[in-house]
Amino acid sequence: MSDAWLQAFALVFQPHNVLVMLAASLFGLFVGAIPGLTATMATALLVPVTFFMPPIPAIAAIVTATAMAIFAGDIPGCLMRMPGTPASAAYTDEAYAMTRKGQAELALGAGLVFSAIGGLFGTLVLIVAAPTLADFALHFSSFEYFWLVLLGLTCAVFITSDRPLKGFVSLLLGLLVASVGLNNPAAIPRFTFGSVELLGGIELIPLMIGMFAISEIIRYAVDTDPQMHLSNRPIGNVFKGIWGLTKQYPVQQLRGSVLGTLVGALPGAGGDIAAWMAYAVSKKWSKEPEKFGTGHVEGIVEAGAANNAALAGAWIPALVFGIPGDSITAIVIGVLYMKNMNPGPTLFINNPQNIYAVYLLFIIANLIMIPLGFLCIKAAKNILLVPRGILMPVIMLFCVVGSFAINNTMFDVGVMLAAGVVAFLLENNGFPIAPAILGVVLGGMLEQNFVTSMIKSDGDLRAFFERPVAASLGVATLAVWFLPLLMRRFRRLAVA
Repeated sequence: MSDAWLQAFALVFQPHNVLVMLAASLFGLFVGAIPGLTATMATALLVPVTFFMPPIPAIAAIVTATAMAIFAGDIPGCLMRMPGTPASAAYTDEAYAMTRKGQAELALGAGLVFSAIGGLFGTLVLIVAAPTLADFALHFSSFEYFWLVLLGLTCAVFITSDRPLKGFVSLLLGLLVASVGLNNPAAIPRFTFGSVELLGGIELIPLMIGMFAISEIIRYAVDTDPQMHLSNRPIGNVFKGIWGLTKQYPVQQLRGSVLGTLVGALPGAGGDIAAWMAYAVSKKWSKEPEKFGTGHVEGIVEAGAANNAALAGAWIPALVFGIPGDSITAIVIGVLYMKNMNPGPTLFINNPQNIYAVYLLFIIANLIMIPLGFLCIKAAKNILLVPRGILMPVIMLFCVVGSFAINNTMFDVGVMLAAGVVAFLLENNGFPIAPAILGVVLGGMLEQNFVTSMIKSDGDLRAFFERPVAASLGVATLAVWFLPLLMRRFRRLAVA
């Protein structure tokens, strides 16, 4: 193990990697600070650049950019009441109320410092939990993987949408896309309609870029709402009073970090849901709930810790099982496969130095977030003044080049554009995108393990419940499906 750690240090602390992390950090801060541009979008735009990098710098760029982007989303939320990323939306009103009270420095400083603390906590859990889960996962067969994937998809539907039916429709759309082409156990062409390009299936990366980047560009193009104005007050020392908050709200920091890590590890959840849940929990258990919404920093402390803790938590199922915890790790899994770092328990055995390098990258990203985030806050007003009429065409150019570069074909550019239009229409009608993405990523894995299990059991469905772990996962999945219906039925009977 010590040799693997030494190799990991040697891999990470190369001058080239340090420069990559600095450049990716600045990129992530810039993207996160622009309202409407998400951390997922930052990841999708980085993917074409990672084609030309070795595995460790490629992962370093994604880890640092996403960590910075999630924090940077707090800046326009605090100064303009326009969250830069969805993860910042939970406490945007609270932060803006603090700005109006003349406490912008305290709100931004709390978001910065407690995001870093939450990120480090999530990384610690990743370091401790991932190897243990990997050892456990080595004993998994196709039966366990089938139930695990099904449970992940089920959680994505119920967690990411307040209307599960719409989430289910979105999931089915993703599964349909995953079934296109020859990539199925029988290698039979499906839904190709005579197209040679569709025989290989629909590429994940152009689909991702389209659904997250192109949809935002379309949304900007049709948005007629006026831009809100920046606060005119200069930003002072953002670290003043942070030590006092650290001593005043230790329980909130720990609770937000734990909740963020746990929610991040659930497939399809991610930092957005973690932040909303943490803010709600903070208000429910606060001694001063009446102050929430009036410019009270307590909710920012807890939710800020949760959204960055979720980032590390989402890597636990991604690295151990190849199941993405959020839309960012869904893209990361594609990058890992391209770099021959196939996620799964064997990665911990065959290439432990790469796993340890990922741990180090998370630690470094959260540590350098504080000085770079401080500089970003100071330069925030200049970043926010970039005209979106200039920014969006540049992003569009990156999207087209990135999609074309994967296979050097215009077909992928068409996939990207079509995915962007579909994602825009779905979101505008209240359909969540995350279940569709997970359906695309996990659809092949679900089908492969189901068919393999049916062959092993000679078509006997009882075999899916014969192994203890498979039975536990199966019962948990069925409980998520039917327990809410049964509870609703019992309530109606009790009322009657």
